[in-house]
Amino acid sequence: MMNIQSLVRNTSPVLLSLGKNKHKAQSHATLAWLTAALIAFVSLTTSASAQEESASAHARSIKIDSSVVTEHETKILGKRVKYSATTGTQPVWNSKDEAVATLFYTYYQRTDVKENTERPLIISFNGGPGSASVWMHVAYTGPRILNIDDEGYPVQPYGVQTNPYSILDVADIVFVNPVNTGYSRVLPKADGSMPSQDEQQKMFFGVNADISYLADWVNTFVTRNNRWRSPKYLIGESYGTTRVSGLALELQNRQWMYLNGVVLVSPTDIGIERNGPVKAANRLPYFAAAAWYHNKLEPALQNKDLTELLPEVEDFTINTLIPALAKGGFIGETEKRDVLTQMARYSGLSEASIAQNNLDVSTAFFWKDLLRDEGKTLGRLDSRYLGIDAKQSGDRPDYWAELTSWLHSFTPAINYYLREELNYKTDIKYNMFGNVHPWDRSNNQSGENLRLAMAQNPYLNVMIQAGYYDGATNYFDAKYTMWQLDQSGNLKDRLSFKGYRSGHMMYLRRDDLKQSNQDLREFIKMSTPGKGIPAEYKR
Repeated sequence: MMNIQSLVRNTSPVLLSLGKNKHKAQSHATLAWLTAALIAFVSLTTSASAQEESASAHARSIKIDSSVVTEHETKILGKRVKYSATTGTQPVWNSKDEAVATLFYTYYQRTDVKENTERPLIISFNGGPGSASVWMHVAYTGPRILNIDDEGYPVQPYGVQTNPYSILDVADIVFVNPVNTGYSRVLPKADGSMPSQDEQQKMFFGVNADISYLADWVNTFVTRNNRWRSPKYLIGESYGTTRVSGLALELQNRQWMYLNGVVLVSPTDIGIERNGPVKAANRLPYFAAAAWYHNKLEPALQNKDLTELLPEVEDFTINTLIPALAKGGFIGETEKRDVLTQMARYSGLSEASIAQNNLDVSTAFFWKDLLRDEGKTLGRLDSRYLGIDAKQSGDRPDYWAELTSWLHSFTPAINYYLREELNYKTDIKYNMFGNVHPWDRSNNQSGENLRLAMAQNPYLNVMIQAGYYDGATNYFDAKYTMWQLDQSGNLKDRLSFKGYRSGHMMYLRRDDLKQSNQDLREFIKMSTPGKGIPAEYKR
């Protein structure tokens, strides 16, 4: 920019020419006034420009393509394991090869092995939609887990500790944060403007948009890191199960990338509808599990082990409750009374409460009513957790006790861990939950797509993991989804279910952390074929 002295020097002859004839004194006065005004104008312009440049220089932004590598050592199942951790960002490109977003990831590789071409690669997603990958990263499969007690409750000081059960001994893991979660962000367009909300939704925020761009991202990641020869697995939790179910087919059919396994942790319906009598009845086994945990069942049931009780409740649900609810208001009085009595026995609720709900008790009412006389409410995602409401009356809790507890411990742990142990430094906020709504849930065929992916790929196996005390995506719904995934029965030998005495994040309970990781370890071993074993169906 031209400085003030130069501008005045270049402008003065013009101004002087205006007054070179008569009234020279008056012209000189005018010149002085104009010069002063010009100097003031230029000063203001220069100041505004400097402020603008300063603001731009200090704008928060994430690097579009970056990586930071650190080296570590740990013990898993008593054996020493060396590994590297790569934290970084990798772009999402559109069809014009323009970067439209960048995704933050953390990639763990074991380094004390000769080569990784035969080592499985686990690609991990959480759910929401809108949730970061923090949950399974620092509480389940990663080499470091947050400081909590043996039942999963927060403790201070906040931070992380060694995960002695991590699956890093048998597989490398990458934790992926979809757009607007963690440090992942939408990028400005070429002209510097941000895409509109509608443009962002079409690109990222919907069942099928999410699957499409993540498949492209995974292809790039696998290519960059030379993992095409590795057996590959997807693991998703909660809404992440919808994501990975759809990705299984998307990767096969559009990226030509075939998987060995898909793990569904606390699955959603993955597009397999559960409506009417089935939706209402399927809650009862979960009600029984939560009531058993809180000692609200009659002695004959309370004295049974949970795994002995639940098959009994499941049998009643399938063979008695669903047919009874299907009759609606035309059910006979005797049958209704018998069903009402059994529901009260198994749920811990009063017959009056169940009758007032026409045998269709919502989960929200159950969370509020089971311990109403004690002034406590149950957690939604993990009903072992208790809350306190302003009033004992009402039909739903004021807040989710388990989620506030989890955010209490996870948020400081992940912010500390990424910055101080993995050395990834940025001023961008780590979004535990990001803005991804409205989310387009239309045309959700993820369950059918998973079935088709399994049919097309004889190597592909699926394991479901669920906690008995999860009231949001309950374990019996997960079983029902597995049963309905392939009604032909031809794939049932490649479908398995594992249940745990915990909630949505069953790994928070120490005993289940150990068991669930071991189940993963065995699933990986089982689904990795021996050398030279062909992927084929035989007659």
